[in-house]
Parts: sequence; C-alpha cells; structure tokens
Amino acid sequence: MPFSYFDRLSASAKKVYLASDAIREVALPNAAMLQPLLPILREALLKDDHRAVSAAADALVLGITKLMRVSEVSVVVLAERPRRRGSELHGLYTVAPGRKPQIKVWMRTAQLGKVVAFKTFLRTLLHEVLHHLDYSHYKLRDSFHTSGFYSRESSLVRQLMGDMRKPTASIEP
Repeated sequence: MPFSYFDRLSASAKKVYLASDAIREVALPNAAMLQPLLPILREALLKDDHRAVSAAADALVLGITKLMRVSEVSVVVLAERPRRRGSELHGLYTVAPGRKPQIKVWMRTAQLGKVVAFKTFLRTLLHEVLHHLDYSHYKLRDSFHTSGFYSRESSLVRQLMGDMRKPTASIEP
C-alpha cells in the first residue's frame, strides 16, 4: 500500500516509487565482517566521544560501500540536531554533480542536547546509507520513503546487529 503522497507523484515518479517499494531486502555480502564495528560505535556514543563516533561511523559506511561495490560516501558526524518546523533533523544524504555524496548525522538531540541512543544513531546512519544505495546500487532515479525502503533499512539493521539483537540471558541467584 503506497504512502499518501504517492497520488501526488508524476507517472514517472510513481514507477520509481513502485520499483523501490518492490525491493524488500539488502543483500549485504559478508555482513559479519562489519559487526565488530558496532560495539565500538555503541561505546563511543556512551562515552560521548565525537571523534570515536565519527571514526566508527565512517568505517561502517566505508565497509558497506565496499561490500556492496558502490561508490564511497563521506560521513560527517555533527553535534546537536537542527530543528526544522517543530521537528528534529536526524540525518541527511546529499549528492551533487561532480562531488562525493555525503551523509550527515547528528549525535545529540536538539531538545535536550543529549547523546542519542545507539540503535537510534545506527538506524539513522543506515537510513542515509540506504538513500545512497538506492542511487548507486539499485540505480533508482530517486530515493523515496516507501514501505520497501523501510524494509531494506530493517534488513541492514538485522544483518549488522547479528548477536547484538539478542538479549543477554540473566543468571538467577
């Protein structure tokens, strides 16, 4: 079921939307190779270490682009999220002719200035990576927020989180 804005799209944009919606999974080869980066990223966020967060996020995105055999994208981790019309901007993917694509993600909330939770940061980062994959891997003319897009995002999260998704067992005394 397309999102409500589908009806306002041109005929050619609707074709792109439907093509995007049909792709439900990202086939990330050797995702386990990148899994060791996630605890590093989580720890860097917990320590509020901007440089370590930037390095881990950059390494993760570089690893994904290499495994997917697509062009590299630069990652910029910024401090506090900007506010836009009553909401906060979590991440931004930009591409311009003749320039390397760029992902911007913010590690602090706009409202309270607190470091965002690890899973929130990871999902935001992977969301922006998926926009890059839509253009560079799937060769879509646009990158719409479709149900398929969100399924692909979840697919990436599942593959990369691996054992981190499983709750740790508690030991009864």
